[in-house]
Amino acid sequence: MGQAESAVRATHSWRGTRQVAQVAAVGVGAAALTAIAASGLLIGQARQARRVIPMAEAPPPRNDGVYGAKFPGPPISMVVLGDSSAAGYGVHRTRETPGALLATGISRRLGRPVRLRRFAVVGSLSAGLPPQVEAALECGPDLAVILIGGNDVTNRTPPAVAVRYLVDAVRKLRAAGAQVVVGTCPDLGAIQPIKPPLRWLARRWSRQLAAAQTVAVVEAGGWTVSLGDLLGPRFAAEPTRLFAWDHFHPSAEGYAIAVAALLPTALAALGSVQETRAPLTVGEGVRSLPAAAQEAARHAGTEVRGAEVGGRERGPAGRWAQLRRRRAWFGQPRADEPAGSAAAHPAPTAPDEAAGSPRVEEKA
Repeated sequence: MGQAESAVRATHSWRGTRQVAQVAAVGVGAAALTAIAASGLLIGQARQARRVIPMAEAPPPRNDGVYGAKFPGPPISMVVLGDSSAAGYGVHRTRETPGALLATGISRRLGRPVRLRRFAVVGSLSAGLPPQVEAALECGPDLAVILIGGNDVTNRTPPAVAVRYLVDAVRKLRAAGAQVVVGTCPDLGAIQPIKPPLRWLARRWSRQLAAAQTVAVVEAGGWTVSLGDLLGPRFAAEPTRLFAWDHFHPSAEGYAIAVAALLPTALAALGSVQETRAPLTVGEGVRSLPAAAQEAARHAGTEVRGAEVGGRERGPAGRWAQLRRRRAWFGQPRADEPAGSAAAHPAPTAPDEAAGSPRVEEKA
């Protein structure tokens, strides 16, 4: 009886094990089929997005020149590097490009001329930054503004690879004495031609890259501003105003909104006393750099820079960083408006032709 019972138990045990194995196999098979189906759906959505979003055609307007030539003093040397968002693809006038908007804002606020050189290339990945940096260094820049990352997401460049090129660029520019402001990867999940579930993945990938960029740039001595979904919340209500004809790149007004977020940080990096002493607002303050990077990636328009706590740059969780959500500024106080008043900080708009147009330098 003992042997018979043992045999029966062994048989039941074997059958139970086989059933568990069969269920597990079915589960694994279902998961594999789901993954394959999802991959096919994502590939199909990516192809559809490529068909809907047209390829780049005419290059963006050139904007090299001196802005605010009427102001006294030597010009501030400013360079713009990165991809199509830095070049201003999607607009048709020089004064509407982000470089021109930034140069105009800096010139007006500091009362100094600004010499702008743009080295950004439409379609550039982070791997395309080295030649841009080499060319920019020949200008002896005081300020370098870098907008990069969107193409790395669409091309699925590993974040570690993309960040390595970016941090090398920041280090070289800082070593040459330039202040560096980086607009981190925008949230591609805000682009309407990209549909769910690809949109959800695009948002996740964008935020992951933006957070990694923030940590690396601040460690290298630069400043970052999270662009995130800066245009996303208003797109549904004003799609024709904030995005260009291709529904992928910003329109003139879209670029103005992005520049309004970048300008206060650029001014602070250049040493504007009013910007560097601006008080913190609710929700701002000092965090560990990784925590600050994650928070900035979730909240567009957040500036992150290195900070000290108790005279030390590092704490238990690594480098200290300061979060600041600066008040967007664009324009120039009128004669009857005191600096710092609400009226002196109008909503971001493209500068007028007379005040913002550059004096184009003659080429030899």
